[in-house]
Parts: sequence; C-alpha cells; structure tokens
Amino acid sequence: MSVALALAAVLAIAVLLATFWNRLRLAGRSGLILAAVLSVVAAAALQVNQLVQAYPTGGTPAAAASGSQMLTVSVPGRASQLTLQMYVYLPAAYRTGRDRFPVIEALHGYPGSPQTWLRRLGVQSYLDREIAAGRMAPTVVLFPYQTPNRLLDTECTNLRGGPQTETFLTVDVPAYARAHYRVRHSDWGLTGYSAGAFCAINLALRHPGFYEAAASLSGYASPGIKIGDGSENTTNNPGWRLRHLPQPPIALWLGWAADDRESAHDSRRLATLRHPPLSLTTAVVAHGGHSDAVWTRMEPPAFDWLSAHLPRPLS
Repeated sequence: MSVALALAAVLAIAVLLATFWNRLRLAGRSGLILAAVLSVVAAAALQVNQLVQAYPTGGTPAAAASGSQMLTVSVPGRASQLTLQMYVYLPAAYRTGRDRFPVIEALHGYPGSPQTWLRRLGVQSYLDREIAAGRMAPTVVLFPYQTPNRLLDTECTNLRGGPQTETFLTVDVPAYARAHYRVRHSDWGLTGYSAGAFCAINLALRHPGFYEAAASLSGYASPGIKIGDGSENTTNNPGWRLRHLPQPPIALWLGWAADDRESAHDSRRLATLRHPPLSLTTAVVAHGGHSDAVWTRMEPPAFDWLSAHLPRPLS
C-alpha cells in the first residue's frame, strides 16, 4: 500500500464517521473509531518506512544505460551464522577484460536498509557518472544489510548474545565477494551515512590490515548502543581508540553539515585526535542538517576520494 492510498483510506473513514455517526449504535461507532485509528497508524508507518527504507518494497534497478549492473544476492555467513541480502554494483568495465577491481563496502544508517543508497541517494547514477568522468576508477561497490532484524541496531558490531554483524561484514562479505567476483583481495574501502558512517570509521580502525580508507557521511564518534561487553566505551569507540591506541596508517574522510550539531561535534572531535601515520581529510556542508540532501552532496566527493586512496584495477 502506498502512502497516498493510506491517506485516502483515512479520509474515507473520516467521512463515514461524520455521515453515519448519529445513525449507528455503539458497536458501529466503535468499529469506525477503531478503523480510523488503524488507518492513521498505517499511514504514519508507511511514511516513516518511506523515509528510512527499513522495510523496502518493490524492485531494485538491475541495469543502467551506462552498462553498470546492480545485482541482488544472498550472502551465507559461515563465520557469523548470518545469512543476509546484499546489493552488488558492477561497473560497466566489469563486463570486459579480466581485471580485478577495487572494492568499497557502503553501509546504511539506522533504521534503514541498503535501499536508501539505491533509491533515495541514487547511488548507481552517481557511481556511473564519477567513473565515466574519470574522477573514480571502476570499482565494485557492495551494499550489505547489517542486521537480521530491521529494528535491531547493531552498529556493525558483534553484539553479545546477538547478531555477529562485524564478523559478517569483515569476514563473510569479503569471502563471498572474492568467491563470486573479480575483486582485489585486500586494501578495500568503506563508506556509510549516519550510523553507517560510524560503522565505516570503526571497522576501518579495527581492521586496518584489510581496509585502506574510510569515508564518513555525518557519522559519530561512539556507537550509542550497549554492545554487551562494555566495548562501546573502549575498543568499539573511535574516539577512545584514537586517544588510547596506536593510530594505523590508513586514510579517513570525515564529512558533515555545519548545522548537524551531534555529527559536527563528533567529527570535529575525531579530527582533533588524529595524528600520523593516520591521514585525515574533512569536508563541511554549510546547511542541510542530518539528511538525504546532505548525503547526496557528499556522495561524489566521498567516492572520488576513496577511489584515489585505493589500488587501481589489477590486470
């Protein structure tokens, strides 16, 4: 059901209430009131889902005029015991030659799903454009789900007694990609928006031998959830890691909107903690808050920057 249909149902029930209220007995009035309440709740739920894409509906674009493809696959996680869906962007150049391509994992926010990248942020078109213009090397981009329960926030960590999402993203997803696609086996990149931006920075700091660079679009310095082992205050906390542990020789890109108070505060804090050999680039959008509008502006420079910090396709 679309939001428009749900709103039409709310209006229709309101008309029925006004027209027949005096003609109905108590049971009839109660039924209409219940129907009105349920229709309002359904309309609100559909609108929220449309905003965050927690429960996506409809199809996913498969091929673009540019020749790129967006595939839908299921990743069986042998290490994590999670089996989750993932979208795979293959650039047009993937169809020719035998090159092994660089890889970026793109992580979504909470609540949400990879569909936000595909639908609301138009990522396939942006990737096609940046690659065609030569600002970005042909790259395989992976858009994995990060939780088996759309309303369970994992922050891409291994929750004690819960989903082992970090293992899924850093072990199972790479294993699947290496087995099914012509990709480079290491020196991957990460990016994400909102909670996914926290994920990108945190995973890059935790696995610097595998990830070469990470780009954060309106991210945070801490996970904001209880992981179950206290690591939200230590090893799963980028602010703590940068202050207390040796900084790895990777590259970070931190972008935020000046009027996005929490993300701006956390991003600036991470920037002040940085020292060599870790390298840092920052980018600030003047207005837009914590929104799709900001992230669509950040997408091209973030992906271009990532591409510049990853190895080129390998013949």
